[in-house]
Amino acid sequence: MLEARQRLGGRVWSNADLGMPLDLGASWIHGVTGNPLSALAREQGLVTASTDYENLLAYDADGAEVDDARHARIDARLAALMRQAQAQRRDLRRANQPDVSLQAAFDTALAGMRLTADERRELDYAVNTIIEHEYAADVTELSLLHYDAGQSFGGGDALFPEGYGRIVEGLARDLRIERGAVVQQVSHGAGEVRAQTSRGVFRAGYAVVTLPLGVLQANAVRFAPDLPAPMRQAAARLGSGVLNKLYLRFPRVFWAREYEFLGYMASRKGEWTEWLNLAFYTGAPVLLAFNAAFYRRASESMSDAAFVGAALDTLRTIYGPRIPEPTGFLRTRWATDPFARGAYSYMPPGATPADRQLLATPLHGRLFFAGEHTSVEHPATVHGALLSGRRAAREILGLT
Repeated sequence: MLEARQRLGGRVWSNADLGMPLDLGASWIHGVTGNPLSALAREQGLVTASTDYENLLAYDADGAEVDDARHARIDARLAALMRQAQAQRRDLRRANQPDVSLQAAFDTALAGMRLTADERRELDYAVNTIIEHEYAADVTELSLLHYDAGQSFGGGDALFPEGYGRIVEGLARDLRIERGAVVQQVSHGAGEVRAQTSRGVFRAGYAVVTLPLGVLQANAVRFAPDLPAPMRQAAARLGSGVLNKLYLRFPRVFWAREYEFLGYMASRKGEWTEWLNLAFYTGAPVLLAFNAAFYRRASESMSDAAFVGAALDTLRTIYGPRIPEPTGFLRTRWATDPFARGAYSYMPPGATPADRQLLATPLHGRLFFAGEHTSVEHPATVHGALLSGRRAAREILGLT
């Protein structure tokens, strides 16, 4: 296994710099029933914790709590918006019309909803936390026809209180892993595959290519011969989304410990809208903030001081100016990470599930492709990546 980083896991990354394992990449098993990750967790004796997304306390832009009745109204407006968008999707398909963005469908629906400025801000909050955080992209970037293409496992979601990285550790046992081996070119032909890396040339009979979509799009690794034009075009049509995280550790818990999630209906869409309360699961005084859609782009270029300061401004709005200073923080910049160039893939207008299938196509009986972006059934998930790797392994074994 050739790993560009000195650590294992790629976009599964448990970091213990704040005194406990905190997941900077993937956090959840999405759908625990029948999920291969659930089986791996059981085999490895790992602890998981179920998540209840309804166990949420939300705050308005001025810091006032949002009551249940208001939540219900917001949910009803979002449901109405989604019904109209789904109706437009059916109409596009029946008429065989070109794809548009999810936002375009929302705009048509919103034109008839006559919302006040506060009601629109509430709806923006719901769209951001429920849709944009799920797909790591703004609704202007998501395909109306295919943004939610794929299948899902049931049974709810679960976190790893001891870190997702434990799964990686188990899978890495007994493997020969070359760390710090940055692949520069993959050549295939004459009965072998050659990987030119920063640590020399490695040869094998077959190769499973698990480069993230963003790395493929950036042409950061050369192929000789080049990937076929249909594969390159498919990669270009898909989107490499970003969901960034900020962990803040405090000297004590000053927020409502009994809620799993904290919400914030910001005055500007998408800024510090969703927080996960680690104290609920572990007792540790740690909050995790998520940022996706357009704010994640602006946040990547912000200094640590400015980024943490913006998060603390939100917390001070909610809990008052005398909250303690954090004792430490961890943040991600997945878009500018050269070995990721994004968090996970999404479907822009014009992309279809066939593009994912194209990216999973073996080449010349030597190159095989895996990764969440190659999974038609379970894209943008860790279990999708795992299943795609197993599929590539079966393809190789079918040749031997």
